[in-house]
Amino acid sequence: MDTLDILKLRRSVRVFQDKDIPKKVLEDLIEVARFSPTARNVQPWEFIVITEAQTLKKIGELAENARFMASAKACIAIFCSATKYYLEDGCSATVNILNAATALGIGSCWVAGDKKPYCKEVTGLLGISPGLKLVSLIALGYPVGQNCFKFADKRSLKEVLHWEKF
Repeated sequence: MDTLDILKLRRSVRVFQDKDIPKKVLEDLIEVARFSPTARNVQPWEFIVITEAQTLKKIGELAENARFMASAKACIAIFCSATKYYLEDGCSATVNILNAATALGIGSCWVAGDKKPYCKEVTGLLGISPGLKLVSLIALGYPVGQNCFKFADKRSLKEVLHWEKF
């Protein structure tokens, strides 16, 4: 699959097979995340990989829009130090992980972190140092079904592209 197709095929997946993700694959996802663009090359991020079923279930209970986390085989929590551009930097790393997961045949779903009411509880659950902000949680697992990675209906290029002015 070429890179442009991967970028077009990425979807949010919330139903996962009961199949573990190899540690090497999870490490590869963090490897691409650490090469993400970052303002002034500050690299403010820390990545927590969670594979323990009980912790995944607890995160799903804490984050109201992430109940499906209990069936994920892994979660990557992205925390950033409170730099001027922590949110942009953390989101950049998040997108790299999502796209790399698609390239590897792994389903993913981005769960918001920053400013959500559950941030404090998730931060405590994971034993995070003070001063780090939860940017995102990424549920990961092998998707159920064959048609997970397919082109979705999107607004046409003609509708969204504007040259020079709106």
